[in-house]
Amino acid sequence: MRDLDYLRLLSEKFPSRRKCLSEIINLNAILGLPKGTEYFFSDIHGEDRAFIHLLRSSSGVIRDKINEIFEGELSEEEKRELSHLIYYPQRELAQRRLDGTESRLWQKAVIYRLIRVCRAVSKKYTRSKVRKKMPADYAYILDEMLHTDEHEADKQVYFESIIDTIVENEAAESFIGELCDLIHNLSIDSLHILGDIFDRGPRADLVMEELMRYKDVDIVWGNHDINWMGAACGNEACICNVLRTAIGYNSFDVLEDGYGINLRALSMFAEEVYGSDDCERFRPHLLDENVYDTVTPELAAKMQKAITIMQLKYEGQLIRRHPEYGMQERLFLDKIDTERAEVLIGSRVYRLMDTNFPTIDWAFPYRLTEAEQRLMDTLRASFMHSSLLKKHIGFLYSHGSLYKSCNGNLLYHGCIPMQEDGSFMKLSFNNMQLSGKSLMDFLNGRIREAYYLPEDDPDKQDALDLLWYLWCGKGSPLFGKDKMATFESIFLNEPELKKENMNAYYRLSKDVSTVDRILREFGLSTDHGHIINGHVPVKRLEGELPYKAGGKLFMIDGGLSKAYQKKTGIAGYTLIYNSQSIALAEHMPFVPGEESSPRVEIIEHMSPRVRVQDTDDGRELMEQIKDLKELLEAYRDGRIEES
Repeated sequence: MRDLDYLRLLSEKFPSRRKCLSEIINLNAILGLPKGTEYFFSDIHGEDRAFIHLLRSSSGVIRDKINEIFEGELSEEEKRELSHLIYYPQRELAQRRLDGTESRLWQKAVIYRLIRVCRAVSKKYTRSKVRKKMPADYAYILDEMLHTDEHEADKQVYFESIIDTIVENEAAESFIGELCDLIHNLSIDSLHILGDIFDRGPRADLVMEELMRYKDVDIVWGNHDINWMGAACGNEACICNVLRTAIGYNSFDVLEDGYGINLRALSMFAEEVYGSDDCERFRPHLLDENVYDTVTPELAAKMQKAITIMQLKYEGQLIRRHPEYGMQERLFLDKIDTERAEVLIGSRVYRLMDTNFPTIDWAFPYRLTEAEQRLMDTLRASFMHSSLLKKHIGFLYSHGSLYKSCNGNLLYHGCIPMQEDGSFMKLSFNNMQLSGKSLMDFLNGRIREAYYLPEDDPDKQDALDLLWYLWCGKGSPLFGKDKMATFESIFLNEPELKKENMNAYYRLSKDVSTVDRILREFGLSTDHGHIINGHVPVKRLEGELPYKAGGKLFMIDGGLSKAYQKKTGIAGYTLIYNSQSIALAEHMPFVPGEESSPRVEIIEHMSPRVRVQDTDDGRELMEQIKDLKELLEAYRDGRIEES
C-alpha cells in the first residue's frame, strides 16, 4: 500500500480519474503484446566490418523479411540492393550519386519499399514504442506514413504528397537514412553484448561507435574490456597489456587513428634500445593490414618487446603490493640467471630463448629505468586524455556490468569461479571470503570505484589494481584460467608451461545440476532460466556444440575474431530470443560485398508465446498499474482531489 505522499506525486502526472484509467488501459494492452526480440553477441574482438554487418542485417533477419514482403514482386537483384541499402545507407546512396542512378523516381520507389519493411518489423510494438525509436526530426512524418494505408482512395493522395514533398525539397537522402536506422532499431528490440569488444581485431573504436547508435543496448564486461577500462583509468600494467596485445596483432589503426594514442615515443625508445636485436619472438600476427599507420614488422617486434618488459615490471610491482591475489608464482624477473640464460619456475630450471634484457637492473629487476618511466608518463597521459576513449569507456560504465539478469536469463562473460567439487570458489578481498553472487556484486562495485572515485581517494589505487587482476588473475570470473602464460609463450619452448588451465566451471557447467545451482544462486528460475556466456570459442570443427546442460547454457563465442576461426571453423553466433523461440544463428567468415545467410537452429520453442507480461519490463508495468489503481481509489474516496 503506497502512502499518500507518493500518490500525490503520481497525481501530478495523472491528475484525474480519466487520465489514470486511460493509462491503466494502455498499460494492460501493452502487457498482452508479444515480447520484443533480444539479440545476444559475444567476443566481437574489434572485428568492426563483420560485426556491423551482423548488426545491421539483424543476423540475416532483415533479408528474410524482404524476401517475405516482396516475394514475386522484386527480382533477387532488387531485393539484394534493398537489403544493402538498409544495411549501409550512406555508402549505397553515395555510390548511386556517383553512378548517376539516384533519380527522383528511384527515391520515391525506395521510400515506399522502406516504409513497407518498417511496418513489418514494427507490427508487434505499440505505436508509442515505435515513436520513441524514431528520429525526432521526422517522427511526425514517419508516424503518419507507418499508420496510413496508401491503398485507400482517400489516403493515397495524402501519402503520395508526403513523399513528393520529401523528394522535391531534396530531403530524400536524409529521410532514407533515418528510415534505415529505424528499421535497424525496430528489428533489434534490445541488444545484449556479452563482453570482449576490444583487442585482436582492427577497429574496436568503430564497434563502439556502432553500439552507441542503438536505443536499447547493455553490455557485460569481458576481460579484454576490463583491460582497456583499466588503461583508460591510468593503470600502467593495463596500459602495457593493451599495447602489447594491439601491437602483437598489428592493430595500430585502433590505437593511433582511432583513439589518438601517440606511439612515437614508444617506437623511438624501442629503436634505440633494441636496434640491433631482431626481436624475432615478438613479431606480430599479420591478420589485418593497417590503413592509416603502416609499421614494419621489424619495428613492431621491437616495440612489443619494449612494452612487454615494462609490463612484466609493472605486474611484478602489483603482485607484490597484493599478496591476497595469490599470484606470486607469476613473478619471473627475479628468478632469471642471465649468465646461465635460465629461469627458475617452481623447483625446475628452464632455458630462456631470449636473453637480451638491456633495461633490467638485476639488483632491482622490477624497477623501471628513468627512460621507461618517462615513456610511461607519456603513454599514460595519452590514454587518459583521449576524448574518444573517454567517451567509449564512459559508455561501457553507464551501460555495462559484471553480470546481468534479464527476462529470467543470467548473462556474464567468463564464468562463476568453481572448485573441482562443484562448490563456488572463495576469494579473499578486504578481509572477506566471497563466492558466487556475493563475489560478483563486490567486484562489480569495485570496478565502478576504479572509475568514479576521485583521484585523491586513498582507495582509488586498490580499485585500479583490481582491474588488472580481473584481466588475468587466476580467480577472476572474467578470465577463468589459472594463468595468462605471456612469459612462458615468449621466452620458453616447453609446451606444457604454455598451457592455460580452465577453471572447473567449464567442465562442471555441462551438467544441468551445476547450471541450476548457479541460477538459484542468482535468484532465477531453474524451470525457465538459461545461462548465456562467451569467452571460450566453441570448436565446431571438432564437433563441439554451443548449447550445453540440455540447452540451459549457451556459449556463444563462435569465432567472430579471425584469430579463432581456424579453431572454430565458423565466424560467430547470434543468439536470438523472440516471443516464439530461442534460436542460434551460426555465421560463416565475413566477405565484404557478399551476403551469406546464417544457418539458424531453433533450440527451444516458447509455448505459450512469451508476452510482455512475462518479462522484466512487464513486471515493472504491473507495478505501475498497481500504483495507478491505488491512485484511482484515492480519487474515488476523496483522499486526493482531481485537478
